[in-house]
Amino acid sequence: MILLTILFCILLLVLLVSWLKVTPFVAFLIVSITAGLLLGIPLDKVTASVQKGLGDTLSSITIIICLGAMLGKLVAESGAAQKIAEVLVNAFGVKHVQWALLIVGFIIGIPLFYNTGFVLVVPLIFSVTYKYKLPAVYIGLPMLAALSVTHGFLPPHPSPTALVAIFHADMGTTLFYGLILAIPAVILAGPVFALALKKIPSNPLETFIAKEIPSDKLPGAANSFLTALLPVILIMATTVYLNLDTSKGQAHRLIAFIGDAPIVMLISLIVATFTLGVRQGKTLKHLGGIYGDAAKDISLILLIIAGSGAFKQVLTDSGITQTITTLFKSLNVQPLFLGWLIAAIIRISLGSATVAGLTAAGIISSMVTHDHSINPNLMVLAIGAGSLAFSHVNDGGFWLFKEYFNLSIKDTIKSWSVMETIVSVVGLGGVLVLNAIV
Repeated sequence: MILLTILFCILLLVLLVSWLKVTPFVAFLIVSITAGLLLGIPLDKVTASVQKGLGDTLSSITIIICLGAMLGKLVAESGAAQKIAEVLVNAFGVKHVQWALLIVGFIIGIPLFYNTGFVLVVPLIFSVTYKYKLPAVYIGLPMLAALSVTHGFLPPHPSPTALVAIFHADMGTTLFYGLILAIPAVILAGPVFALALKKIPSNPLETFIAKEIPSDKLPGAANSFLTALLPVILIMATTVYLNLDTSKGQAHRLIAFIGDAPIVMLISLIVATFTLGVRQGKTLKHLGGIYGDAAKDISLILLIIAGSGAFKQVLTDSGITQTITTLFKSLNVQPLFLGWLIAAIIRISLGSATVAGLTAAGIISSMVTHDHSINPNLMVLAIGAGSLAFSHVNDGGFWLFKEYFNLSIKDTIKSWSVMETIVSVVGLGGVLVLNAIV
């Protein structure tokens, strides 16, 4: 009955979101309350459980996600992303422009959230394809693969950031492992797979060609690269230092404070406010407007994450998670593969990578908590990879790609859906290899 209850709740979530078009936050609340009642939580405790899940989840990630959104918005608005693209296209040349765009997608995908990144990079792709008469899908898909990988694998993106908090993983270590996995995933799902897509017909609309900022108005190359990558630089540098310095002295504590993800994001935003804002002639009032818009953009994602936290807390408070943990252990399935599989099934059912990752984490979190042989950093990445599996007609990203590139549904599945699945499978393979090594 316990498993049937969980299955019923997941199916209810699927129906509410995909069939009845209920916003995921409200759907999570309905499912969480329903699960609490069915699993025997007293009536006077259900609401408290939901509220605790909401509060605990938001308390650990709100700063990181909101500041990350503001930084990404400024990188886009200031022209830093355009500058990064120009430098790399000039460096690689037309012959290797696909690789240049891939690197652009990866770099600006780190601070930018997926939908923002998509809307930003697609006009860059179309500008290149029109200018050099190249196949749009062949040239553009590697760049979008890079965006997808950063969205699923790397903090400060919402899903991996929330998963780090849920599994009590280490942000720096997860980011380091994520970067290792990202390289083969992007290459195989991008330039290698794209070789089979040269003949897919695509006639993107000229409307989507970017309105370029004049070159003399763009920030410098070094400024653009360093500011966009500053969160990664700080997290990686402090993680390396803390692993080498075992003294636990004042210097160690100071570096640990600086390397804490919320502080990293705050430092990065303050630096960007000067380097890409004030230094480029923008007023603090104008920058405040940019940051306000970024907060609005991310508000719904925060609510979805909060709703998933409520669902997780209800499962925990009902005592069901210990039962699930015992059952999964008896199945003798590799835990990392199991996390990937659950996320993949929910992703295919629901369409949302964020919802898939967070729902899977709620189901499997106690298993990681009670089994210390499971690497929590790798579980974050396994579930992140599963949450990207086979994007199709119930995913907004599928339709963004189809409409912007003016493709048929068949060709969108052949290109976009297969690309996402390759990223997911390569990510799982990389996680299993890392698990055998570390």
